[in-house]
Order: sequence, then structure tokens, then C-alpha cells
Amino acid sequence: MPARLWDRASRLPAPSERHGADGHPADSGDRRRRAEIVALASGLPTIADLFTFMRDAELRFSTLRMRIEQRTATADGERLVSIEALVRHPGDAKVTTTEVHAQGGARADYEIWISDGTTVRTYAARHRLGTTRPVRAVVAGLADPDLPGSSKVYTPLTALPMETLPDTFVHPAGFCQNVLATGRCWVAGTSSIGGRETIVLECDHPRGTEVWTDRPDYHLVVHADRDTGVILRLVESIAGGRTREAEAVVFEPNAALAPTAFDFEFPPDTTTIY
Repeated sequence: MPARLWDRASRLPAPSERHGADGHPADSGDRRRRAEIVALASGLPTIADLFTFMRDAELRFSTLRMRIEQRTATADGERLVSIEALVRHPGDAKVTTTEVHAQGGARADYEIWISDGTTVRTYAARHRLGTTRPVRAVVAGLADPDLPGSSKVYTPLTALPMETLPDTFVHPAGFCQNVLATGRCWVAGTSSIGGRETIVLECDHPRGTEVWTDRPDYHLVVHADRDTGVILRLVESIAGGRTREAEAVVFEPNAALAPTAFDFEFPPDTTTIY
């Protein structure tokens, strides 16, 4: 890792201008950010280039269907959780989280998070609880040019639930800046996930994690999709023992989504708490 930590999570590319048939810029509503690095060159990238490429991952598709399977080691044995995420830029997102029995089959206590970019609704089947609330307001002052890059955050084109695997996989900028860049990183080579080439990054002793993993034998392995920059696999280990493995078993950028993909009605027996 370079002596200066990568701190470009918030340094977003300028919007591109789409031009009409007359050659003049189209309406400003058509302006979208463009990726700073369009594609990775052949061979292995530098860590800084890889992080910058990953930061702009969501700008490389208009829709996304992804299913992540997370396996964690617990005192009761292995726990398997399936997380399905749908994205349609700008604003529409749906995440369904389901715990899976070791013998197969999903439990009834699934959770849904769905947003249209203005309102967020959640539903927890176990308790039959639902919420409807405005999207979280952006913290004031983060655009202050006097703030160092490490104090700023990535602003997503389409938000996903914070501190979840879909958010980390699709919006890896904060993970790169606040976790990976704090440890000893190296590009270990290439691999393949679901037939897609990935760049493999390894990291020893990242500091931006929960307290219980803040130890010198904590290790991360990240597989980033070479075409989009989305994380497709994340493995955590402590003292050589694997504690968490999360992999995108379904990854379909620019997927054809049904018009009703983001529709949701609360069941009649739902208790709305906020």
C-alpha cells in the first residue's frame, strides 16, 4: 500500500453531458456521473487504481440483480443467510434477507428493505412489523472543501441499506477507504467467480472494523469483478480460521427486471411502528 492512504471515496467524477441532435447539451436531468476509470488495463492494477475503479462500480450498470450467500462461523455451527438485491438507477432498490436452514429451506423470518429514493419501507416477517420513513438525510457539512478526504463519504447513485453486504459489494468506496486502506494491502492475482474474472486483493490487520476483530491476525480477501468493480466475494479470517465468507452466487448487471420488481404491499396483519 502506498505511504499515503487512499482517500478518494468522495471524489466523485463530474457528471457527463448528454447532447441532443442539435449538438447542444440535453436537459440537465439527463446528466449522470461517469466512471473515472472506464476499464482496467490488462495485467494487475495498482491498489490506488483498483480502489478508484471499485468506487465507481454502480455507474457501470443501469439495473442489477444479485444474490449473496453469507456463511458465518458461530458457537452453534455454520449460519447461512441469503440476501437478494435488486437495483434500478436512480433510486429504486430492494433487499430481501432470509436465513436458511442447514438442512435446506428458508425460514419464515425474512426481512425486506425497499426504497424508491425518497421513502424507505421495511418489513420483518418474524414480528410482522413494518416501517415507512423518509430516506436518511445527508449529514450537513460533508461537502466542505476543507475536510480531508478520509473524513468524507461516498454518495451513492442508488442507496442500499447501510452496513449491509449489498451496500459493501455495490458501493465499495467506503469499505476501500475506511477498512482496506487502513491495513497492509496487496493485489494477489486473479481468480474467477461465476465465470467472471476477478481481481484478488488481500489485506492484513485492517483497523476500521468492529472492536472484536481489531487484532493483528485478522485477514481479509476481496474478489472485485474486473468488468464492473463490484465485490463478488469477501472472506474474513482470524488466526487462520475462516469466520465469514460471502459470495455473489447470482450477479446480473443490466438485468431485465419486471415492472413489478419493486412493488410491495404490507401484509394485512402488519403492525406499523414508524
